[in-house]
Amino acid sequence: MNPVMFSIGNFEVRWYSVLLLVAMFIAIFLLIKEGKRFNISKDFLFNLAFWVIIFGLISARAYYCIFNFSLYKDNLLDIFKVWEGGLAIHGGIIGGFITLLVYTKKYNVNSFKITDMAVVPLLLAQAIGRWGNFFNGEAHGVATTYYHLKELHIPEKIIEGMKIGNVYYQPTFLYESIYCFLGFIILLFVRRIKYLKRGQLTCLYLMYYSVGRFFIEALRTDSLMIGGFRAAQIISIILFLVGLVVFIILCRKGKFEDLYNEGETKPILF
Repeated sequence: MNPVMFSIGNFEVRWYSVLLLVAMFIAIFLLIKEGKRFNISKDFLFNLAFWVIIFGLISARAYYCIFNFSLYKDNLLDIFKVWEGGLAIHGGIIGGFITLLVYTKKYNVNSFKITDMAVVPLLLAQAIGRWGNFFNGEAHGVATTYYHLKELHIPEKIIEGMKIGNVYYQPTFLYESIYCFLGFIILLFVRRIKYLKRGQLTCLYLMYYSVGRFFIEALRTDSLMIGGFRAAQIISIILFLVGLVVFIILCRKGKFEDLYNEGETKPILF
């Protein structure tokens, strides 16, 4: 696939960058829309999203470059070429969550309430963003055959896009994109549960994404490594356990205590 969407002279607009921007704008729109249910200031959420995205991108890039430093040690300026790919979602999640915690504590806002609001559009943003990997010809799986991909009912355009150097590869970007989109739909309904507690959506996100990423990562050929282990699988296990433990702790609270939908001013389905 051609990673360049269009060019104006020597200036190139890449699919990767465009898809990331689209994912961000949609996520911010949905976050602000959810905020209206609880009469949370649009300016507060927009400013929060701005800083979360900035530091999330920095963390995602730093995470990737640290584990791939051999690619950049001879030309450190290449570290800043984000449009060519090389963002690690786990780095972005960690950096984004830390930024969110600092920001909400500064303004004395319940952090779990905001993370719960954020994780639902985040899954959709991840689903969209993975298509940037498709156009960059990265984040693919092991070599396979054209006929195997056809048996999986994968569209012809994607199959041909997975033909890199006359070899067909598993479209792991597609598997994760579909998985994240399904998670987005599931959490849309889960967050309407009457007795859902603040923080439980965040825990469900951590557990849901970690399970999918753990197994999808096993199919990839470009995994970041820690020793002889895949970094994404190690982080997925840690995040899953964190989500599980916190979820159990929250379940021990009273039935009417710290409810996510408490304070809802008007119902919004989507």
